[in-house]
Amino acid sequence: MWMRVVGAVAVLVSAFVHLYLWVEVFRGQPVVGPAFLLNVAAGVVIAALLLLWRSSWVPGFLTAGFGVCTLGSFVVAATVGLFGVHEHWRGWAVWTAAGAEVVAIVAGVLVMLAALPARSDRQVQDGPAVRGAHLH
Repeated sequence: MWMRVVGAVAVLVSAFVHLYLWVEVFRGQPVVGPAFLLNVAAGVVIAALLLLWRSSWVPGFLTAGFGVCTLGSFVVAATVGLFGVHEHWRGWAVWTAAGAEVVAIVAGVLVMLAALPARSDRQVQDGPAVRGAHLH
């Protein structure tokens, strides 16, 4: 459960940094501005799913995907530009969001792995025989 909390905090930190940046910088940008608001909404929803939907790998997948997409978009904006925005690796907001997104990726992957069904050594050894048992 603690990794789900870490992931939820990470996506919320990223979401709130994006909300701050939308208010201060990107409100007037025609494509990037709405994308920042979508990031905020997605972060809040994903954090809630991580904490409330414990029996599935889906929230972990969404958390990792959120981190990959958000960090990937920033890398594109910082290298070749994204919809007219050319960013730089400067400022507290950039580093805070990037750090939170890396944490979200790691936490999301760990949540997914933890949600996979456990297999014992006996299940692995007896796997083919058990799977073919319905054919007899």
